[in-house]
This record gives sequence, structure tokens and C-alpha cells, in this order.
Amino acid sequence: MPAHRVDRLNKDFKREISSIFSQMKDERVNHFLSVMRVEVTSDLSYAKVYVASLNGHEQAAEACEVLKKAQGHVKTELSKRLRIRKIPELQFIPDDSVDYFNRINTIIEGFSHE
Repeated sequence: MPAHRVDRLNKDFKREISSIFSQMKDERVNHFLSVMRVEVTSDLSYAKVYVASLNGHEQAAEACEVLKKAQGHVKTELSKRLRIRKIPELQFIPDDSVDYFNRINTIIEGFSHE
């Protein structure tokens, strides 16, 4: 599959999965949870979904465990929203970029107060 098509699919998956999360009733998923990026393989067999939480990495890891159990629901919703032949297996991975950003921000603030 051409690279531009995969890039478009990554964006489409990110948008739709974020929307699905916001509609889920489990508060561990829809509160303060963000899809940072999605990486779909070119053969559409797998999609890595990187998830971050404003409450920290532990909260994101807990949400990923919940999402692994709800993968069937997420895939069903994706199949309704996206017109592609095959919905890939979803792998939910906790992303620590929010924690990283907060550490960098603290360091920068420390230098600016000196």
C-alpha cells in the first residue's frame, strides 16, 4: 500500500478511535485520555494505538488494559465509520509523552526562575 494511503489511514483511525473513546461509558477510558498517534501496517493486519492520559502513565496503562478487553467494541465501531475492507487487530500502548512534556516543562521553568 502506498505510503500516502497509510498516512491517511493513520489519521482516520486516530480521529475515529478518539471519537469512540469519548462515547464509551467506562470513565477509565473517556476521561483525560488521548490518542497520541496510530501506526497501521501497510497490509492492515495490525494497528498500534498510542494512548496517553493527563493523569500520568499509570492511568494510561490502566486504560490500555480496559481497552484490550473492549477491542471488539472498538473494532465494530470502526467498521461502521470507516469504509475499508479489513479492520486491523488493535494494540493499545500507553504513551508517556505527556509525562515527558511535564518533566521538560519543569526543567525549563527551573532555569527561567534562576
